[in-house]
Amino acid sequence: MQHNISVAELGPLGGPMADNIQRCVHCGFCLPVCPTYQVLGEEMDSPRGRIFLMKEVLEGRVPLEEALPYVDRCLGCVGCVTACPSGVQYGDLITPFRAQAETQRKRTLFDRVLRWFVLTTLPYPDRFRMAAQLGGVGRLFRGLLPGRLGLMLDLLPKSLPKAAPLPEVFPAEGPRRARVALLSGCAQQVLAPDINWATLRVLAKNGVETVIPWNQSCCGALAAHTGALDRAKSFAKQNLQAFPTDVDAVLTNAAGCGSGMHEYGLWLKGEPEEATAHEFVKRLKDVSAFLSDLGITPPPALKKPTKVAFHDACHLAHAQKVKSQPRRLLNSVPQLELLEVANGEICCGSAGTYNIEQPETAAILGQQKAEAIAATGAVAVATGNIGCMTQIETHLGRLKQPIRVWHTMQILDRCYRGESL
Repeated sequence: MQHNISVAELGPLGGPMADNIQRCVHCGFCLPVCPTYQVLGEEMDSPRGRIFLMKEVLEGRVPLEEALPYVDRCLGCVGCVTACPSGVQYGDLITPFRAQAETQRKRTLFDRVLRWFVLTTLPYPDRFRMAAQLGGVGRLFRGLLPGRLGLMLDLLPKSLPKAAPLPEVFPAEGPRRARVALLSGCAQQVLAPDINWATLRVLAKNGVETVIPWNQSCCGALAAHTGALDRAKSFAKQNLQAFPTDVDAVLTNAAGCGSGMHEYGLWLKGEPEEATAHEFVKRLKDVSAFLSDLGITPPPALKKPTKVAFHDACHLAHAQKVKSQPRRLLNSVPQLELLEVANGEICCGSAGTYNIEQPETAAILGQQKAEAIAATGAVAVATGNIGCMTQIETHLGRLKQPIRVWHTMQILDRCYRGESL
């Protein structure tokens, strides 16, 4: 049975989607920056190709089933938004389309179970930690597990760092210059809890008091970008209640989370919380942008000249337009030489569940990114997203490259504490 989607079925999200479809003039400026087009070379695996397909589905000329393989292969990196001269907001297209498609598409029992497992595990740190620990046992039976189950195990680290619970308040050092609230994240708390602690210490070093709301939830990005929009809305509504309004900013230190939270106004369009969501987004900043605007105390000089490559996380550079700020922070460290990565605007291949759903394309992009980083001659690479860090670390390891992967805040924290990179 074939299915179609109409603009009317999209409700309040149909308007923004129709507007952006009309805005696309199919000029092709998006082609060179689209990772799937670069890897697969297929017109329908490009942003303009997908926009054409979505338009045809909405107008009843192409069945949903024919468009889905191409839409599914989109990373959602929104590199096309940066390149687009017509101002097409591609995220306003792909998110509602995937959400509506999910209500009609037919998935196998295995796919449904896997999807349920991911959506009910990853957004909850305690559950994710338990699942990751069980995954360590599952490695013993790796050869017996079918495709994507095995891939999930391959993505897990060989060991997990100890849990490091965060306080509800982390005070500023010296005179308080600002007061902020921090999103603690989900997978990041399990895979790299030091990122949050490094963030707190760097903020404190620069006179910032940080509040970590105990009742905050997952940002909702994973759910929204895989078509589970109702689940994403629930997370968004909880966070709108959890985060205080008497702070100078709400900070994120994971590009994917920050990008997702900037979409709260879109997700909640037409709902009672829409206005609150737009006000919330005005106070939302990536930690590197906040500290760059505030101004930081320059860290002590490194003990020797050190080359560090910088990787632009897509959802920081393209979705949030934060590029110069983390570079400015790192360039404030004496003896640190910051290097650019060739084709830095191209996604590394890590996007939510992409490594599981599109492993071949993800692996190609990961290898290309690792090779580009290695070619810089850097001893370390800095970035602002846990997903990118995991992907880059995996592929640098496969290339036998001993390059350390750090979050921008971890590098600043280590410099303040007089540690090497």
